[in-house]
Amino acid sequence: MNVKRTFGSILTILGIIGLVYAGYGFIKHSLQTRELFVAGIIGLIFFVSGIGLVKNTKDES
Repeated sequence: MNVKRTFGSILTILGIIGLVYAGYGFIKHSLQTRELFVAGIIGLIFFVSGIGLVKNTKDES
């Protein structure tokens, strides 16, 4: 079990959820703009860091 790869996958999934939430809020104009920007930025950070962890972690058996 590779902890870095698992943590990277979790971060990637959380990032996707944050980006979808922000995008849905922008389309529906349901929340304040500042709150959606923060959710989108945090989602983007999680997504990029998760992808980086998954991509840069070597497979070890």
